Amino acid sequence: MKLIFERSQEGRGCSILPACDVPEVDCSPEISRKAPLHLPQIAEVDISRHYTELMKQTHGVNDGFYPLGSCTMKYNPKINEEIAALPGFSKIHPLQPSHTAQGCLEVLGLAEKYLCEITGMDHMTFQPAAGAHGEFTGLLLIKAYHKSRGDTARTKIIVPDSAHGTNPASAVMAGFTVVNIPSGEDGCVDLEKLRQAVGEDTAGLMLTNPNTVGIFDKNILEITKTVHDAGGLNYYDGANLNAVMGVVRPGDMGFDVVHLNLHKTFSTPHGGGPGSGPVGCKELLSAFLPSGHVSCEEDGTYGFDAPSPRSIGSVKNFYGNFLVVVKALTYILTLGREGIKEAAQNAVLNANYLMARLSDLYDMPYAGPCMHEFVMSLEPLKKEKGVTAMDIAKALLDHGIHPPTMYFPLIVHEALMAEPTETESIDTLDGAAQTFREIYQQALDNPQSLHDAPVSTPVRRLDEVGAARNPKPTYSF
Repeated sequence: MKLIFERSQEGRGCSILPACDVPEVDCSPEISRKAPLHLPQIAEVDISRHYTELMKQTHGVNDGFYPLGSCTMKYNPKINEEIAALPGFSKIHPLQPSHTAQGCLEVLGLAEKYLCEITGMDHMTFQPAAGAHGEFTGLLLIKAYHKSRGDTARTKIIVPDSAHGTNPASAVMAGFTVVNIPSGEDGCVDLEKLRQAVGEDTAGLMLTNPNTVGIFDKNILEITKTVHDAGGLNYYDGANLNAVMGVVRPGDMGFDVVHLNLHKTFSTPHGGGPGSGPVGCKELLSAFLPSGHVSCEEDGTYGFDAPSPRSIGSVKNFYGNFLVVVKALTYILTLGREGIKEAAQNAVLNANYLMARLSDLYDMPYAGPCMHEFVMSLEPLKKEKGVTAMDIAKALLDHGIHPPTMYFPLIVHEALMAEPTETESIDTLDGAAQTFREIYQQALDNPQSLHDAPVSTPVRRLDEVGAARNPKPTYSF
């Protein structure tokens, strides 16, 4: 399809803005643009058709099955969008006096209360804009804690080799040195390697549980105790909380600080933004939280606490992406205590069901039961027929299924990681299982056809290496 700039025709346009109702003021030359903006000249009907065509060429959860691992691409109830769009939430300003935004402050207060209950934390900040931003914030809390104790020799963060890639990146950005430890054959933390890694220079451990291969680490209490005994703190990456919310709490596992992905676990369309990565912590870290914490006075009014002199400072303007918090709170209140737990249990049930339906054909490096996601390896099929994980993923597009996560985690060769989520029915899972099985048979009978896939999508297989090495991020006029 044409780019919107390619649809542009000189002299075309549409009147979509009201007439200016304030005096016009010309900017001084030194702050004015030296050349006019390159804006397309296009009629309203053509704008509408352009974006409708774009919409038809994308695949989202409203189009079909979307089993993207570690990302929780589930269907999110539209009531959450409707509540967030209410004028009392969407038309406020962060500099309003607090007495004029009591409802918004109550949202932040209630969201903190319920999310602390779910995670086993004592306090929470909503400033971080997304998951990796939450990781960075949590690590700054750990750094500030050790510094406040004069324990400046603690410069190392331990990260398992199965971790999300943002974990080591966030640790380096926060000024730490990363110590990578291998996983055991069961996909979990190698306890002996962990014991060898901890010491007087250990600042903390970053871990997600269930981990990135979809397994709940049976040794989690021993893991967190080992780090605590060495004087370090434990950081919980909340990317996989979807599997355990309402069932078990990171705070009870021995974690001191946690970030959540509200845009994954607690209902915001994931991928289109904005995100929200609030950080919760135990009491020992609360003095270091960013400013802007909401509290309730004895008379029932809400306000902001005075900033702690030991705060790490703000990590984002004002109070974070507020409307994402509104959606999350709506989701929590709609489901309630039992519904939150049921959502997690159904996520685990769906993943185990789909894994069981495919385990006789696809190689499963780690035996079940899994949690909310599982990993398949296409390495045997690649050796036998030359069909890769990429080939299977591209073939799924021809069947209206978004591919699982490819080539992650790195500890599994030719990996496909699938997360069915709790919102899919057994009919959808049965249909997906049948498609996976048909594609596997196609790989055996006609491997070349998978190298050519997809054949029915608006764009055929791309030169992904070329696109990565020679990107064209801008339009040349």
